[in-house]
Amino acid sequence: MKKSFLFLADGFEETEAVGTLDVLRRGGVEVRTVSVMGKQEVKGAHGLVVKADVLLQDMLGEEGEFLIFPGGMPGAQNLSDSQELTDYLQKHFARQGKVAAICAAPALVFGKLPLKKDIRMTCYPGFEKYLPGIAVLAEGVVIDGNVITGRGPGYSFEFGLAIVEHLYGKERAEEVAAGMLL
Repeated sequence: MKKSFLFLADGFEETEAVGTLDVLRRGGVEVRTVSVMGKQEVKGAHGLVVKADVLLQDMLGEEGEFLIFPGGMPGAQNLSDSQELTDYLQKHFARQGKVAAICAAPALVFGKLPLKKDIRMTCYPGFEKYLPGIAVLAEGVVIDGNVITGRGPGYSFEFGLAIVEHLYGKERAEEVAAGMLL
């Protein structure tokens, strides 16, 4: 199985990034954090500084199993503003690659994808306007084919578990959840 990538930009929501990453690694997902900021140190929306595993420009030739996008502001906007990342995401999506985003990222990042109008998604309340014509549900986590979306920080663990389940099955996700006392 290929590695997955979790993208970070200044202003990312710490709980969504770190919580999701923790769940994924507990589940055995080989995931690398990627800075789109041109430097390894990325500062979260609430001041937490994280050192990314790799810079975007150093991994662009690699294919990922899942491309994962935490939200937070202005983090989700900074992800959306990266043309290199948008191009990479669009190529991955065109190959039916798996994608996951939470909070503002489903709207700001996935809003640039050629989404089917019958796709179901969720996002942070108020960001639905960036997904015109899309069925945006007020659920914690929504899975529609190869697209997983989460509503916000309180759903970070459930979001990560949905990715684990998508990759390795329900039993593995339940084992991780049990180990975390969820």
